[in-house]
Amino acid sequence: VQLQASGGGLVQAGGSLRLSCAASGRTFSSYYMAWFRQAPGKQREFVAAISQSGGSTYYKDSVKGRFTVSRDNAKNTVYLQMNSLSPEDTAVYYCAAERRYSYTSNLNEYDYWGQGTLVTVSS
Repeated sequence: VQLQASGGGLVQAGGSLRLSCAASGRTFSSYYMAWFRQAPGKQREFVAAISQSGGSTYYKDSVKGRFTVSRDNAKNTVYLQMNSLSPEDTAVYYCAAERRYSYTSNLNEYDYWGQGTLVTVSS
């Protein structure tokens, strides 16, 4: 599967952005999807994940209540709605995919990655 992330940009603190990740192929619905981010000088970290059906979602503690991950299997797309953004959310955001049947936040468990989209939150 090939992934293309989009939707990043510059936003003021307290604002919102919605990231999208479009996947190629006809088997999108068989992939667990996740979002990771990497801030300058830091390691890539888990942000959110969603199961194949969308029935299960998981979040990094610091984004719970602010970010929402969702997917539209008919459009081969996963989304990350980000609200109440803070400068600490500034990072390159990556979508990732893996054919698995249980949740993981370990980036090494994901074989497919998008190219990343930059989110910059100004104070």
